[in-house]
Amino acid sequence: MYERIREKLGILADAAKYDVSCSSSGSNRKNENKGLGDAEGTGICHTYTEDGRCVSLLKILLTNHCIFDCAFCVSRRSNDIKRTAFTVEEVVELTINFYRRNYIEGLFLSSGIFKNADYTMERLVRIVKKLRNEERFNGYIHLKTIPGASEELLKEAGMYADRMSINLEMPTEAGLRLLAPEKSHEEVKKPLGYIQRNIVQLESEKAVIKSVPKFVPAGQSTQIVIGATPETDRDIMYTANRYYQDFSLKRVYYSGYIPISHDNRLPVIGSQPPLVRENRLYQADWLVRFYGFNVQEILSDAHPNLDVDVDPKLSWALRNLDQFPVDVNTGDYHMILRVPGIGVASAIKIIQARKFARLHQDHLKKIGIAFNKARHFIRYADSPMQLRDYEAGHLKGVILSEGQSKYRKQASNQLSLF
Repeated sequence: MYERIREKLGILADAAKYDVSCSSSGSNRKNENKGLGDAEGTGICHTYTEDGRCVSLLKILLTNHCIFDCAFCVSRRSNDIKRTAFTVEEVVELTINFYRRNYIEGLFLSSGIFKNADYTMERLVRIVKKLRNEERFNGYIHLKTIPGASEELLKEAGMYADRMSINLEMPTEAGLRLLAPEKSHEEVKKPLGYIQRNIVQLESEKAVIKSVPKFVPAGQSTQIVIGATPETDRDIMYTANRYYQDFSLKRVYYSGYIPISHDNRLPVIGSQPPLVRENRLYQADWLVRFYGFNVQEILSDAHPNLDVDVDPKLSWALRNLDQFPVDVNTGDYHMILRVPGIGVASAIKIIQARKFARLHQDHLKKIGIAFNKARHFIRYADSPMQLRDYEAGHLKGVILSEGQSKYRKQASNQLSLF
């Protein structure tokens, strides 16, 4: 019995690794009546929380059987792999046993689709219901939405899960038709819209009803595979931005395509996913969500792809040198936030600190900005001169060479320790 479960776990945990949409929960589900676990404040994710803590969760598929034949997916029906499935009871038992042994803090549960959408979704719902009602498990649960599942099952799932997500897969409908002709973006929009409407409705009811049940308290997310189809970064970010606006998503995840098929519709990109591009998309996404940028400022018809050499914020600054230097002692907060090398926390500290004294170079370094990068775009009390009259290309070279010099110095210092 044990060997059989362990074999299933090896297969279905390995298949689940291609889904990257695991993150801090944002849930406030409390432990009551001496149950197990507590999602409040734990910041469950697959790797690290925002405060740097490494946490873990049981990340598995219910099954790797699937009725669809998506070219980019390892579980596609035409792929010659070993197939298996957990029972509802096995997933519940694994979750509770792993939690009691302090291996995990929560559950991320996805699935291939076997028989049909409702058949699969009904089993996912049974798992989370048993965990909550019978095992009194209050830890974080992230549940994947099955495209095409009924609204009744979606609503029931939302009463027990902390976060739900459904993968958009390809950034455009054309790309999805190419690699997964049995799917469509409309099948993704329907459940996203239904869950969002229920979240909004229950939030409005809190104003007049004392006790309102939790419904997907950590919100929804989605995932986009990049590099499998020929869309530009502009196409990807415009799609992500539209879904943020239309469905109030908590996160859009960008997953570099991993070659798992010899299908001639797929690109030849070697053995490694496009990690640099993936990282730049996350940085651009961060600028839109937290730095006040419009996606149109970062990517346009003239600049359809992100610069792989420098981050999107620096790339934008180099294209808009007429807006710099920004005086940190008098400048608007939103413009200070746009200075390369200054983050949200540092910008807030600058605004607070300048109320008491004019800021000099030493003050800015103590605040913690990336001074070697930022100094080209700011004016401060003891500035040696205003923004140098560099051409954008030359300034980019200067900043890159300074960064490489700093990296070589750090590497040398580390080697000297040995």
